[in-house]
Amino acid sequence: MQPTEHWLLMERGETEAARYTARFESLGLALPEHRLSTEALLSSCVHHPNIDLERLTGVRERRVCNEGEDSRSLAIAAARDCLAHSGHRAEEIEMLVSASISKYSGGLHHRLEPTMALDVARAIGAQPGRVFDLSNACAGMLSSIFVLNDFIRRGAIRCGMAVSGECISNLGTNAAKQIRTIMSSQLASLTLGDAGVAAIVERAPAGKEKEGITFAGFTTLAEHSRLCIGVPSKVGPGASMFTDARTIHKVAVQDAPALLAEALRESGLTFGQVDWLIPHQTSSRAIRKGAKEISERLGFSPKHIVDNIAERGNTASTTHFVALYEYLEAGRFAKGDEVLLLSFASGLEVGIVLFRMDELVERYGHPH
Repeated sequence: MQPTEHWLLMERGETEAARYTARFESLGLALPEHRLSTEALLSSCVHHPNIDLERLTGVRERRVCNEGEDSRSLAIAAARDCLAHSGHRAEEIEMLVSASISKYSGGLHHRLEPTMALDVARAIGAQPGRVFDLSNACAGMLSSIFVLNDFIRRGAIRCGMAVSGECISNLGTNAAKQIRTIMSSQLASLTLGDAGVAAIVERAPAGKEKEGITFAGFTTLAEHSRLCIGVPSKVGPGASMFTDARTIHKVAVQDAPALLAEALRESGLTFGQVDWLIPHQTSSRAIRKGAKEISERLGFSPKHIVDNIAERGNTASTTHFVALYEYLEAGRFAKGDEVLLLSFASGLEVGIVLFRMDELVERYGHPH
């Protein structure tokens, strides 16, 4: 028999090494207080482009950092919120992974050492044996979940935390100084918002092996790596981002169905059995159009497609967990729901995490 060709890097489901199941035990969220409307952001544009950005993207406002807020502060606040919802103590975290693209500390100072992960661990009182940063563009959080899932399934650890603080609204501030038309390669920067998230992943207890994370896989389409790049800004502090959004969408829709089919096949599901699809929150139009085209090619549609971009914007590596957290708080999920997190990140990186909702729903939607 010929070996099956796999496009996704994944932890095989039925291997001797994979002895346990991992699950999400708790989530944390931190949002800056300040709201910046799309109308206000466009009014700050130097060249006053005639763009109806809210209609084009669905973004009405986004949260942005003020003085004293940055990647570090958002990550620490999200980690603390995660612990507040958790049954674990900080000292029980055996591995902590920081997944942010931005690593601003003390304002727009991009810091690499000491690692953000070590800084967060110290701030929350954790002393994990393994602590490191993992940056993979907007797929950073899902990549970190992939790593934690692997360590837990092999029995190397019992409990870990993934955390990210994204302070990226300066990309929009810098873009506003240069954008002239709707065709600008910096247009996507005007959709960005700031947020911090965290997730504790643990070994599922005995009897719960059929819940939790049922699949995690990634692939990189490196030939598209130049479709979105970030460079130090020439017009202000921080960075500038240049994106070919149309081509990224085209490539993602073209390649995603085969990758999704593989992930679903490994999980024993069809696309129609997915209760909640949480895609990367780029724009409402892209989410609707992409989901429609992928569903047509797979022959099934997920029951619900999450779109929370109106008040949050695109928050980079934190986007899936901002949406997941807020839908948990709103009581939208039920035990047993199949949830699919789908990432399209610059690179082009495609990430898929599929999990079955369990007692996580009981930790949200009420005071804790």
